[in-house]
Amino acid sequence: MKTIKTCVAIAMLSLSAGTSWAADIDVKTPWVRGTVAGQKATGAFMELSSPQGAAIVGASSPVAGVTEIHEMKMDSGVMKMRAAPRLEIAAGKPVSLAPGGYHVMLMDLKQQLKPGDIVPITLQVENKDKKVESVEIKAEVRELTASAPAANQHMHGSKH
Repeated sequence: MKTIKTCVAIAMLSLSAGTSWAADIDVKTPWVRGTVAGQKATGAFMELSSPQGAAIVGASSPVAGVTEIHEMKMDSGVMKMRAAPRLEIAAGKPVSLAPGGYHVMLMDLKQQLKPGDIVPITLQVENKDKKVESVEIKAEVRELTASAPAANQHMHGSKH
């Protein structure tokens, strides 16, 4: 019983400290850009880090028919976007999923996403031992014109 109480206390402390260590990954400030009626795609953004290294190998969300990790980059003066089959997160080196770079692409949206809505996103995380675990994130929808998260907003992933 004491072990259970200790585990619960550690879990509560972890949540209050603003970090989530499920599947060896820490997710900070997840958010989704809002949409207008009829819009069929948008992006989700967050900061990912891992103390021991990990890779994002897949994603899903009940609000989208298709969910993928995408990369945007300049190629011969043209901004191009493509699906990334995996996103490596080196040990101790945060990776920012932000507008204009890596992001979670939510396509074939099933509904309009309005500011204040919460979007569940499940990331498939491969740890350094090649074990894949699911991490659920709750991302707040921000204004359509949003380009960065509010300073003190944190949402946390949980292992499922």
